[in-house]
Amino acid sequence: MGKFVFTIFGILKWFRLSWLQLTRKTEADVHAHRIVSGKAWSEFCDNLKTAGAALVYPGAPTDAFQQAEGVRYLTRLTRAALEAYVEFGDVEFPELRRMVHETVKLGADNPDNYYQNAQISGAYEYRISGKRNTIDYIGFFTQNGVYGQPGGMAPCGVLENNELQIDEDGSFEIILSKTKKGKNWLKIEDTTSLVIVRQTFLDKQSEIPATLKIENLNGRKIPNDVTPEKIDNGLSTAALFIAGAPFLFSKWANGFRKHANQLPQFNPEVSNAAGGDANIIYYHSYWNLKDEEALEITFTPPDCETWNFQLNNYWMESLDYRYYPICVNKHSAVLEPNGSIRIIVSKNNPGFSNWIDTCHHHEGTMCLRWYRLKNGAKPVTPACRVVTLAELQK
Repeated sequence: MGKFVFTIFGILKWFRLSWLQLTRKTEADVHAHRIVSGKAWSEFCDNLKTAGAALVYPGAPTDAFQQAEGVRYLTRLTRAALEAYVEFGDVEFPELRRMVHETVKLGADNPDNYYQNAQISGAYEYRISGKRNTIDYIGFFTQNGVYGQPGGMAPCGVLENNELQIDEDGSFEIILSKTKKGKNWLKIEDTTSLVIVRQTFLDKQSEIPATLKIENLNGRKIPNDVTPEKIDNGLSTAALFIAGAPFLFSKWANGFRKHANQLPQFNPEVSNAAGGDANIIYYHSYWNLKDEEALEITFTPPDCETWNFQLNNYWMESLDYRYYPICVNKHSAVLEPNGSIRIIVSKNNPGFSNWIDTCHHHEGTMCLRWYRLKNGAKPVTPACRVVTLAELQK
């Protein structure tokens, strides 16, 4: 199927180039006409409508509460995509921004993460500079491709935590280029489109994230003027993201239903293609509980840098971690006497440690992560069982 899609795209590109040659028009002429005629905007609006298919995708919840969350989800993606690809889509003058955060959520976004990204291009070289500060973990990743386009997002370069060489005052520089340069190097390729920074808290209350900036080493030092081409391309890419991302994660959520209330290991190739961290082992699944029920999750963590568990809604948005306990990690968890972990997911607090609030939901998705296993440790699949709250009290 993938080869067929790429073949179709290749044929369409050939026809487009042939048409441009025959009419003696340039790409700039085409974009200018699309902007002036209103076609760029009308196509964006038409494509935006297709994102609504996720709301009626087979298996999507049909109750008003979860549908309202779904509509809000689409508005959040629209806001994030327009900022990323139109307002801040200049690859010659990129800016590191928080595309996913407390009010824009995507693909089981991690409540312990401070995400930043910038649109870049393999046509240029870049420098990221800043100060490390006190956050527990920081990692820099380049990605090829775009959500919603054939091939998805493929990992490219990686520079993590202990690999980062830092000066005595806590400052550092990273060079993003195709060939290795400098003491901190992050690989890019011709098709690289994105740099992602993941900073992970163990203790959000005390840790300070790194302060960072990105600059183009062989491009403009001030932003480019707006052009019809940039706006047209930005709208097209935004529409692909807004329509493609919810379709992808709706498909995931429905697949997770096959093992509801269990936490099997997720296919790393699938998570990597969606922009996941290749050094994290993910356990994605679905949960479904009645008011009087709880999901009990128990495990003894493997030797790893850290771990966390979180609860999401059907749309794979993390629940509101600003106000509710929907996540637990290696630092915050209370251990059992034997060193194991017991997590309780339920509507009401049964009075146990490591309680996860369902936030008035009866179903949704969930995720457990092992971060960077150490000393030959093997992944551990947690034990899960649905019990009544009355049974927990015995």
